[in-house]
Formats: sequence, C-alpha cells, structure tokens
Amino acid sequence: MHTVAVLVLDGVIPFDLSAPIDAFGWARMPDGRPAYRVRVCSPSASGEVSAGAFTVRAPYGLEALAEADTIVLPGVECPPDELPPGVAEALRDAAANGTRIASICVGAFLFAATGLLDGLRVTTHWIAARELAERYPKLVVDPNVLYVDNGQFLTSAGAAAALDMCLHMIRGDYGSAVAAQAARMSVMPLEREGGQAQFIVQDLSPAPAGATLEPLLVWLEDNCGGDLTLDRIAERAGMSTRTLNRRFREQTGTTPLSWLHRARVRRAQYLLESTAYPVERIAAQAGFGSPTAFRERFRRVVGTSPQGYRRAFRSGQEPASPRPSSAAGKDRIR
Repeated sequence: MHTVAVLVLDGVIPFDLSAPIDAFGWARMPDGRPAYRVRVCSPSASGEVSAGAFTVRAPYGLEALAEADTIVLPGVECPPDELPPGVAEALRDAAANGTRIASICVGAFLFAATGLLDGLRVTTHWIAARELAERYPKLVVDPNVLYVDNGQFLTSAGAAAALDMCLHMIRGDYGSAVAAQAARMSVMPLEREGGQAQFIVQDLSPAPAGATLEPLLVWLEDNCGGDLTLDRIAERAGMSTRTLNRRFREQTGTTPLSWLHRARVRRAQYLLESTAYPVERIAAQAGFGSPTAFRERFRRVVGTSPQGYRRAFRSGQEPASPRPSSAAGKDRIR
C-alpha cells in the first residue's frame, strides 16, 4: 500500500485539500483493499492548523514525510516568502530518497521555495503564474496546462486540475482500472490529459488610468466585431499608424492588432458560454473573417476548439447583450 502525505502549514490557510484526500482515499484495488494510506502532516507542535473558517487536524509531523511514497503540497491562500523551519529540509531529504512530490495550484510556491523545481517546467493557477515566474526565475512556468509531470515532481493548476493530476498518479501506480474507479467515485472523467489547456478568459492589456489610449481601447472593445484595419484604428485615434503602434506598445505592451485579436477571442468566449449560436454566427459577430479562421485562432489562443470550450462552459442562457462585461470570467478556475 502506498502512503500519501498531505502537508499543511500552520499560519498559512490551506485549500484544495479535498482533491488528494478524496482521489487517493477512494482508490481501491481490484479485491477492494485501499490502494493508499493518506496522512495529513504538519510541522505544527499542536497537531492542528488554522484554515480560516475551520481547523485542520494534522495527526502526523514532518517525520511522516520520510515514510511517504508521495507528498502533496496543497494550495494556500497567501504563499509565504520562506517555509517554516525544517520544512524545506524535510522535503529535500524526501526527494533525495526518491519520494514523489506534487503541488496543487499555488502550492507550487511552497514547492519552488525548496529549490527542487529549479530548471524544470511547472504550472500553477494561471492567475498566479506571472508572480511565480517573477519570484522564482529559475522555473519554466507554463500557465496553459492542467498539470506537468516531470517524473518525480509534479505541479497542477486549480482544484479540478488537481484531481486530474491525482488520477494520473493513480493510473501510473496501479493502472487504468483502479484510476477509473477512483474517477467514478470522484465524479470525474479520466480522459483529461495534463497538456489540455486551462480555460482562461482572455485579459485585455489595459492602458494606465488616464492614458491617452483609454478611450480608444473602450471603442475597440465595443467595435471589435467590425471590419477593423490598422489604418481605420489609426484614423479613429487621430494618429499615423506608426505613432499608433508606438503609443500602443508604450501604454499596453502590445500592438493594436494583437490587442484587437484578443478582444475578438474574448467576445467569442462570452458568446460560446452564454448563447446557443452556431460557430458561424459567433465567428461573424466576433469579427473573424471566416469560421475556419475563427477556429484556428481560437484554438491557438485558448488551447481548445470552440465546441470544446462551449461544452465546458455554456450556461444555456441567451445574453442580454453581445458585449461581455470588463470583469467577465477573470476568476474562473478550471
């Protein structure tokens, strides 16, 4: 029987605890025996860890990490700059002994603090990816996948991606039949692979408050479904195309046409989520030249097909307006 240690830290509010506890806890061998022994561990002397609205009981200390086959670092509300005394050393010692270590969501910050991920490709929740890359520049951060398996070390995105990663580990340990049963008990599909994209509503690079381009960006977002060219955008801004490109790079960090393409993808995401319109109609309303061009750009930017995105997110309700709000989907986690 494999032993899984779930590590929680005192003073750092943990979340995503249910993914490893449920997935590994539900796994059964063909004869019905549990496939894993799950232990919640902590460096806390009291054996309890505050989790905000509730308290997590952690009956095992750091010594249990040395006995584990797998260690899971759950996400935390605010990743600390430094790990509590003894934690990094215990994780590095476990790694040296061949223990598999995995992180969930922003638990990647805890994992990165050990130095074990230096030079490796990793992932985390897309909203924290930039901060992870800035804080730990030796990591190769990929915000566009569900999880990354480096063999001994694994990292995952949000809570649902953590279940995908856990099922992937179960399949590697015991085969597809055991993993499929754990997936059924967790009401999860088994077929999602780690390279599948995180579903992200495209953010539009903003101009600084009060910047000269601010009114133009509002107009562009409102009219992104139209037949817009660089010359027409420049005419609207009252600038030459050369000046427009320079101002755009200065104030948004991108070009006018790149910004426009993202606005169109964002509108398409909104229409796919909130309407039953056919792809051809969405392509036209979002400003793409043809359904083929729409499908190609959407897959390139979002990482899945329009139909795949719709299956994941369509609400079945008709929109009140074809224009998404500026905050639409910014906190979506998948």
